[in-house]
Order: sequence, then structure tokens, then C-alpha cells
Amino acid sequence: MDKNTITGFVLIGLLLVGFSYFSRPSEEQVAAMKHYNDSVATVTAEQELLEAKQAAALSQNPTVAKVDSTSVFFNATTNAEEQFVTLENDVMIVTLSSKGGRVYSTVLKDYKNQGDAEGNNKESLSLFEGNENVLNFNFYNQNEIIRTKDYNFKPIKKDDSTVVMRLESSATSYIDFVYQINNDESKGYLLDFKIVATGMNGLLANNNYVDIDWKQNTPRQERGHVFENRLSCLTYRTVKNDTERLSDTKTESVKPEGDIRWVAFRSQFFSTVLIADDAFQESSLGTKAESNDSKYVKDYTAEMKTSFDPTGQKATQLYMYLGPNKYKTLQAIDSGRDTKWKLNTIVYLGWPVVKQINRWFTVNVFDWLTGLGMHMGLVLLIITVIVKVIVFPATKKTYMSSAKMRVLKPKIDEINAKYPNQEDAMKKQQEVMGLYSQYGVSPMGGCLPMLLQFPILMALFMFVPSAIELRQQSFLWAADLSTYDALIQFPFHVPLLGDHLSIFCLLMTVTNILNTKYTMAQQNTGAQPQMPAMKWMMYLMPVMFLFILNDYPAGLNYYYFISTLISIVTMIVLRKTTDEDALLAQLEANKNTEKKKSGFAARLAQMQEEQERLKNQNKK
Repeated sequence: MDKNTITGFVLIGLLLVGFSYFSRPSEEQVAAMKHYNDSVATVTAEQELLEAKQAAALSQNPTVAKVDSTSVFFNATTNAEEQFVTLENDVMIVTLSSKGGRVYSTVLKDYKNQGDAEGNNKESLSLFEGNENVLNFNFYNQNEIIRTKDYNFKPIKKDDSTVVMRLESSATSYIDFVYQINNDESKGYLLDFKIVATGMNGLLANNNYVDIDWKQNTPRQERGHVFENRLSCLTYRTVKNDTERLSDTKTESVKPEGDIRWVAFRSQFFSTVLIADDAFQESSLGTKAESNDSKYVKDYTAEMKTSFDPTGQKATQLYMYLGPNKYKTLQAIDSGRDTKWKLNTIVYLGWPVVKQINRWFTVNVFDWLTGLGMHMGLVLLIITVIVKVIVFPATKKTYMSSAKMRVLKPKIDEINAKYPNQEDAMKKQQEVMGLYSQYGVSPMGGCLPMLLQFPILMALFMFVPSAIELRQQSFLWAADLSTYDALIQFPFHVPLLGDHLSIFCLLMTVTNILNTKYTMAQQNTGAQPQMPAMKWMMYLMPVMFLFILNDYPAGLNYYYFISTLISIVTMIVLRKTTDEDALLAQLEANKNTEKKKSGFAARLAQMQEEQERLKNQNKK
């Protein structure tokens, strides 16, 4: 092979490499192609699923008559102009579209959107609009799959509260979607929805059910993304009265076992709920979390079936709840009903014990105070004071337990001086416990009262972020108590903190540091030397909460600030009003009384004696 040939091959190789490099698709092109392929795959999968459903529907009724026309609802396939009809009551405006005969939009009169970037120009809140919410019903025959979203319905307004959307095959054969808005004050957010067939026997598969495809891109309604993402989740309730929730952070799909009563597409403060009288069967539910920069918070899907009578003898009875996640409002819908829907379980109230506290105490007190027309800042203050009053006996018992050990500190110091060596630590501890037993003091006396307070504190932690009453309610410098108060806005992103500093969170941190200082001073009884590392850790924890709670609702941080401040004041007052000399004299007067050791003290003493015995045995 001569030189020219080799050169030629090299040039051809370089040409091929260069062509491959420069002709490769860009990242945008690759992404576009992937999106196209995914879309094709999705459409193909959906079509295959629909065909399978059609086959299943026809298998139950193989003798159903074939339809000679191109379509049963051929007249409803024309490109007619989309028409809109509205239903209105005191709390909402529901707009219905002739395209698909569905709810096109819902506006809630008593609530406002967030307005522009400065929070101005707020308008009545739109729960969804257009294709953000699509409710489709699938009917079947041997020629076609009838998807109601593809057809033009004929709107017939009966009166101010009722509209019929008619899917017409002929003058005597049609399917009616009957919508009726509720004018009852306690059920104003409830929309009655019936499906009634007339003359459709033989034109549709007589399978006694209809398939439902329901999708919603839930719009973002709030300024704070942390809790809007956390509290937005698909929720459903089974016929067996179990309320379940899908993940709020990741893509998830489930096929619930058994029938379900309702499905809720929930955001932080609002929900769109579909309810069935005869329940939903063979359900498949899915949720997908959107990114923080998206205009939507979650994408929800629900595929299921419910009863349908093509003969028209029985209507398919459905309901739609389109409104706020307000516990009392949702609870009132069950009034006068034999079958309770329990829509109030959409509002998450916490773990079992915490849930009961919120259900019977927090919700009722909060509703009572807000019903008096009080400002939300004052409502939270009063609730905090009520809670502190309830837990005061436990707080006082905790303080007195520490005070008893503190007045005995000189005697503890004598024991510490008696056993200065580390190898005598067991003897020292045993003697300290003996001293406490002699004076009737329990080192664990302050722990149980503190544990009793914890469920109440957690109850408010669970309740406040989901309390719609706080939404867009201003207080002091906080424009909205349901989200963080960004009085200080950074032009850059601070690691772990974000782009703002919450003042209520900062105040909460400062009061927690002061509370830690007073608590540690009070617990300095000499029985256990305070290690420097542990001391600094106790001061570090409130600082850590500054970074954790900076994105939390201002109402929650305000509650923690007031609660901790009251705790500090309570501790100072108890310290000032407690005569420690008199307390010591009382302990001295009672020390000769024979006392039985507490279970904990007895077990500790027994353990110490056993360790001492083993230690002496090893020395031998």
C-alpha cells in the first residue's frame, strides 16, 4: 500500500468522524424526539387500553346490535362552536362547556388568587379552567368507542340552578348530563351530577357500567411552595371507610383493593372531589409532582368505572365538591345523609392521638374564635394562651421537680466531693439516688409532664399549615400567615436558608435560645455535670430550626414564638414566686418519713448494686 493510498484512507476516516460529530442531533433535538416517541407510545397504549375495555364491555353482551351509521352520535361530531353555560350560587360560579358536556371552570367567590408579583389586583380564585380539568366518560358498541370529551353536547338550561347537557343520537335517543348547583348554605360547594340515558338500549353495550377517565393539572395557588407541595396529594376513601393518600413528593400509581366512595384531587387549601352513590370499581389512581418553577403543583389521574343503565330506568348519580379544604364545611355536607361521605378526612389532622386532639379541640376552638370575627393574629394568640393554660399543671410539676433537685444541690456537691474519682462514679450515683429517695424527690418527675404536652404541641404543628382561615390573612409585617413572611429578601440564594429571612422564624429562634438558657440553668442540680459539648448542642438546635422553619408558614412560626415566649415568662414567674428556702425546709421535714422507692429508682439501685457486686468479684 503506497503513501497516497494510506493518506486517502486517513482523510476518508477523518471525514467520516467529522461528519458523524457535526451531524449529531443537539440536546434539544434529542429531547424533542424523546418527547415525540413518548407521546406516540402514550397514545398507542391508551388506544390499546380503550380497545381492551371495549372488548370487555362487548363480551358481556355479544348480541348488541351493530349501528349502521358512521357513529351513534354522528350529529354531535360536527365542528360546532363551543357554547358555555353558567350556574351560580352565593359561593361559586360553575361554567359548563358544550364540548364534552363537562365542567369547564369553577370560580370561588369567597377566595382570591395571589394577584400580580406585588400581591395587587387580586381576583376571585379560579379552581381550574379549560383543559386543566377533563372529566371523560367512555361508552361502547361494536363499531366504536364513544369518548364524551370528543363530542358536542346540546346545552339546555332548565332554570337558574339546573342545566342539561344532551348528547343526542336522535330525537328519541340521547344521553343527558344533568348538573344542579346546590343553594343550601351548608352544601354550596356541592354540584349534583346525573347521567341519564333515553332510548339507548341496543345502541350501547348493555354492560351496566361506564368507564371514567379523569385528569387534572392542579394550578399553583399559593406563594409558598414547601407546604403547597407537601399538602397537595390525591386522596380517596374506600367503601370500607378508610381514607388513603398517595405520595406528595413523587410519581405514584395505585390500584385500590375494593370499591371506593370518592376521589379528591387536592391542593393545599382547595379540592376537586368526585363522589359516586354506587361507588367506583376497578380504580387506577396516579399522581405526578411538578417542579417548583411550573405553574402546576401536581398532575392527577383517575381511571375507574361506576354503574350505568343504558335503558334509562336508573340514573347514574354522581356529585362534585368544588371548594375549600375547610374541616367544618366538609363535615356539614354529611348532615342529613344516611351514608356518610366523611369528606372532612381530606383535611389531614395528623397521627392517631394528635388527630383526636385536633378533631375535638383545635378545630372547634379555632372555628369558634374565627366565628367571632377576630383577627387571625389574635386567634392564634388566644389559642396559644388556652393551650398554655391547659398544660400549666404539667409545666408547674416539671418546674417543681427541678426546683426540688436544685435546692438539694449543696448536698449533691458534698457527695461529688466525697467521690472525686471516676472509678467511684457508681457509688456516687447510688448515693445521689439514695438522697433523692430520702427526700422524696424523683429525677424522672419532670419527664412525664413534658411528654404529656408533646401531643398538644404537635397537634397545632399539624393543623396550622392546613388551616385555610389563615390564607391571605395579614398580621404585623406578614402579608399572608399561611406562607412565610419574607420581610428581608436576599438578591441571591443562601445555602440551606433560601432567598429570604422570615422575621417570625428569627424571633422564634431567639426565644428558643433564651428558653434553652433558662432551662439549662434550672436543671443544673449538680447530680450530673453539664458537658460542654452537650451544652453547645442544646444551643445549636434552635439555630438549626432557623434553617428548617424559614420556609414554613408565618402563622406557625408566630405560634412557636408566642408559645416559647410564654414558656419563658412562666418559668421566670415560677422562679420568682417559689420560696426555695421554704421548699428545702419542707423536704427536710419530710425526709425522715419512710418512703418506698419508685419503680425506676428501685430498678436503678438494683442495677447499681449488681454492677458493684460484679466489680468486686472481678477484683478477687
